[in-house]
Amino acid sequence: MQTENAAPKPLTPAIRKMTARRRLLAAARRFRELTSIGSALASTSHPYMAQIVPMRRCNLACTYCNEYDDSSKPVPIDEMLRRIDHLGRLGTAVITISGGEPTLHPELDDIIRRIRKTGAIAGMITNGYFLMPDRIERLNKAGLDHMQISIDNVMPDEVSKKSLKVLDKKLQFLAEHADFHVNINSVVGGGTASPEDALIVSKRALELGFSSTIGIIHDGSGQLKPLGERERKVWDEVRSLTRRSYSRFNHFQEAIANGLPNDWRCRAGSRYLYVCENGLVHYCSQQRGFPGVPIAEYTRADVKREFLTEKSCAPNCTISCVHQVSYIDHWRAPQTSQVTPPGANHEQPELVQIR
Repeated sequence: MQTENAAPKPLTPAIRKMTARRRLLAAARRFRELTSIGSALASTSHPYMAQIVPMRRCNLACTYCNEYDDSSKPVPIDEMLRRIDHLGRLGTAVITISGGEPTLHPELDDIIRRIRKTGAIAGMITNGYFLMPDRIERLNKAGLDHMQISIDNVMPDEVSKKSLKVLDKKLQFLAEHADFHVNINSVVGGGTASPEDALIVSKRALELGFSSTIGIIHDGSGQLKPLGERERKVWDEVRSLTRRSYSRFNHFQEAIANGLPNDWRCRAGSRYLYVCENGLVHYCSQQRGFPGVPIAEYTRADVKREFLTEKSCAPNCTISCVHQVSYIDHWRAPQTSQVTPPGANHEQPELVQIR
């Protein structure tokens, strides 16, 4: 029997078909990814991944999110291109466009093309609302490599409108038209009303031929939110479905799910950079304010300093991209200084030398 929490029925089969063209593009993309990982293993002198914000404005207002507003203008394209060139100067291997909602930027295609021109892998995090077939084809032509969409529930509610009911048709469009890799991220924890929704979302993503991951929603400062019994059950089941996807590398989430801290070396500010809409480099979206250096002035010396700097927020961090990037270097270079990031209150951090 159909209930209000059941997955919406697909309007078309729209299962992603691996055509000869898509296989060729996927093979080339995989080669570039392996090359970038090899370069990162060989040298710690460059960032591996950067997230850059071309647009802080968003068409949605998810209650757990603090990375948007409803009024900001897009960053001028000439300035965006300069910032991307600076990331290229640092040797950044992967540049991911985030927001806000990046598809609101009128020159998004030019931004993607510039990322590819630097030699970097081009990714994007979007809520998916504006993904019509012609828009997807433009992203193909621009050279987008990866897209991630987080879907928070099956039916929209007061917490999030990023629901499967709203986005299922967009997923079908992606299955039919996208030449780039698509990952659908479901979530548990935080303010989600029905943990079981994550399982429905993950099954739908796999059915359409996408990869699927599951995350734990962080609080307003990006910190630990342990899972309850229902949430943990769903989380385990989704992970059992997605063992072949890159979600298998999210070992750090095991501790988060159990309410325990992680012992790891956060390389934010070095291997991972977050470049906000003002062009400043921060540790991540949840720790704005430090180092707070314009990307135009960021140097290899900054990268080296932050590689060796221990962040006091690291044990309870839930930011998966930072964990995954830092995992490249988990085995080397003990960190010799410590910083207490500003967090949500934007206080100036204190830098302490460890002896």
